[in-house]
Amino acid sequence: MNIFIEAVRRLSVACGVASVLLLIASVVVVCHLVIVRYGLGASAIWQHEFVTFSLIGATFLGGPYVLLTKGHVNVDLLPIYLGHRGRVALALLSSVLSLIFCVIIAWRGLLWWEEAWVGNWHGETVWAPPLWIPYIAMPLGMGLLSLQYVADMLSLITGRDMPFGLKPEERQS
Repeated sequence: MNIFIEAVRRLSVACGVASVLLLIASVVVVCHLVIVRYGLGASAIWQHEFVTFSLIGATFLGGPYVLLTKGHVNVDLLPIYLGHRGRVALALLSSVLSLIFCVIIAWRGLLWWEEAWVGNWHGETVWAPPLWIPYIAMPLGMGLLSLQYVADMLSLITGRDMPFGLKPEERQS
């Protein structure tokens, strides 16, 4: 189990790095767009589409890392008033519901990606990139996010991690 949790952690970190690289690439391309279009008066053909696809890819691929670092928005009003068992139950319930959602989106995204691959879909711009490349971010990111949820649940069940980052004795009265 430790091997699985560590492997998923490493994959999530790799996704975080990929997400940052996509964000940096987007910034560089936007700067290029501004220079080419407004500085040189030339046409900007591919930049808008590249930036859009990169930002969407960064969002999907960054999800597992954000979950790993507990960076998602978390309302902890209820957990601080619950006991340890209640927190564990609430954390597991929310993780299971989130996992179900992520698996459904990953599956539908995979079908969408396959359709673009088999149909040889291309963007409708002059650049016309093959759409399977940006579409792979959804099933890949959501699939890895699903694995991170499983790893988080295993860590919670085995006591490696505390629900909502709260120790068992931290309870409001």
